[in-house]
Amino acid sequence: MSCSNQPKNSKSEPAEIVEKIIPASFDADSAFSYVKKQTDFGPRVSNSPANKQCAFWLESSLKRFAPEVKVQSFDAKAYNGTILHLKNIIGIFNPAAEKRILLCSHWDSRPYADNDPDIANHRKPIDGANDGASGVGVLLEIARQFSLKSPSIGVDIVFFDGEDYGSPQDEQCQVEDDWCLGSQYWSRNPHVPAYSARFGILLDMVGAPSATFTKEGVSMYYAPDYVNRVWHIASQLGYDSYFVNDETAAIIDDHSYINDLRQVPTLDIIHHDATTQSTFYKYWHTLGDNIEGIDKQTLMAVGQTVLTTVYQEK
Repeated sequence: MSCSNQPKNSKSEPAEIVEKIIPASFDADSAFSYVKKQTDFGPRVSNSPANKQCAFWLESSLKRFAPEVKVQSFDAKAYNGTILHLKNIIGIFNPAAEKRILLCSHWDSRPYADNDPDIANHRKPIDGANDGASGVGVLLEIARQFSLKSPSIGVDIVFFDGEDYGSPQDEQCQVEDDWCLGSQYWSRNPHVPAYSARFGILLDMVGAPSATFTKEGVSMYYAPDYVNRVWHIASQLGYDSYFVNDETAAIIDDHSYINDLRQVPTLDIIHHDATTQSTFYKYWHTLGDNIEGIDKQTLMAVGQTVLTTVYQEK
């Protein structure tokens, strides 16, 4: 389906009011190209050649847009004892600004399709087009927009590695805190000593057709005012069908550690689907999570909402 760069007008807001809150137009075609570029590398499993190639591309891409880029290279032990050589990649806008916003997503992909309906696929790696690449694609387009029109406050865009290297769901022995390794490391070792931000937004699985994003439990516990602000902006922009007002159960994701360890109130924009057993995107952790499942209209809804949220901060 084609995608316009102009969002639909909300039924509850006059068009002229919606126009006033849009300082820049998110480009969904550009975001989609960034998603596809990641999946073209193949599964970006930590320690893999595709992961290393994608890391170089992400760093190079951010350097085109951000005045400062930092890469955190570190080792972490996986659930099975494997030493993972990980990289968090960080773009910094308005480095000297004290008032800051954190935007983040994970860029690695799952080594196991352990939710695939075919058990023969359970140890195969996934492309992670929606689960990982979609959030990164949206944030790369936002970074490009910042290079054209700088936000009035500081913004840090962080791409976390090692988010999806947790133990397979069909293994008996589960290891505590074996997911979200990159965000755990960054939360304990931020790229700036004593780093703080007004609030943070995590993007996870933000590219599926007709996706719905609910007010998730951890987000509502730590950052309810910011959740409501983002959802209100989405409504003003006409994206009520994506950003719904339902409150849903807490989940462990990168924002859990950012909230708990770094104490930056951070919300998670994550696909919720009540019809699936996982309550996630229907192709979550399956071989079906590929570029064919990415919808430009959803990228637009999320990207324009986050971009507008940042530009409204003073």
